[in-house]
Amino acid sequence: DVQLVESGGGSVQAGGSLSLSCAVSGYTQSTYVMAWFRQAPGREREGIAYIEFDGSTSYADTVKGRFTISRDNAKNTLDLQMSSLKPEDTAMYYCAAKTFGGSRSRYLQADEYNYWGQGTQVTVS
Repeated sequence: DVQLVESGGGSVQAGGSLSLSCAVSGYTQSTYVMAWFRQAPGREREGIAYIEFDGSTSYADTVKGRFTISRDNAKNTLDLQMSSLKPEDTAMYYCAAKTFGGSRSRYLQADEYNYWGQGTQVTVS
């Protein structure tokens, strides 16, 4: 079974940068798409970026141009580089993985994903 563990959250001032990492264990070839989601109190979980096995990426408009998702398949890690952070980026951030299949149009939908980390808090003030 795939297990995901996030790290790197913390507090930062607006305009600053922060990097998140997700360690993947139990990786199998069927793990195809990985993504970052976030959830602020009282709000739905929001998909912000995904990356396919070949490195193809897509971003939500809310983070496009400020966040960069990357993966290292050899090291089984998923990263999120965040810059120009805003107070509205404050949330719990989760990494997620899904098995192969489905439509790319749904790859930022939480219900597409099989595996989730426990989350790491990002606070921007």
